[in-house]
Amino acid sequence: MITIAISRGRLLSEAVELFKGAGIDIGEIEDDSRRLIFDFDEYGMKILIIRPTDVPAYVEYGAADCGIVGKDTLLENKNNLYEPLDLGIGKCRLVVAGPSDFRISPSKTLRVATKYPRITNDYFVKKGISVEIVKLYGSLELAPLAGLSDVIIDLTATGETLKKNNLVELEPIAEITARLVVNKVSMKVKSKEISGLIAKLKQARQINLPGS
Repeated sequence: MITIAISRGRLLSEAVELFKGAGIDIGEIEDDSRRLIFDFDEYGMKILIIRPTDVPAYVEYGAADCGIVGKDTLLENKNNLYEPLDLGIGKCRLVVAGPSDFRISPSKTLRVATKYPRITNDYFVKKGISVEIVKLYGSLELAPLAGLSDVIIDLTATGETLKKNNLVELEPIAEITARLVVNKVSMKVKSKEISGLIAKLKQARQINLPGS
């Protein structure tokens, strides 16, 4: 039995479709929003529904063998995991955003609102810019408008939310997609099962994303 950790939301819907393409029907997960554990004995699989930021911890410490999580979370947390497959779902960008007339200058400290303090610090240190980080967990677009920060670092898919709040993308940081991560011990103990899953998902990804 392979245990897989995943979170609800847009990523779950895309994961369900990807698994379906791999011949694994886990669609019932979307029909029950309260259950946290789903057993799929016919596939030798158990799925845990948890918060996105908790997925790497569940996998790293062995509560789950595998997990599906955004690359942004992996960059921020630096967990000790295998990352064998880019699933190609959950596509978005991690960007610096702010008012259209704002200019980032190395001559003064930049105040940044974000839920990614590690990524933020590393990014601006490399650019030689001093930053003051304000860690927030939601409604980041409000921070520059209310004078809490100069800019934000956040995910954007279409840019529509930024546009509606009179913000623009100032600098791109990274292209983000969801990754399959694997516990290092599980990769050895359940090598056959996990390798089989990786192969099926890889094939389904290639079918869904021709040319990838």
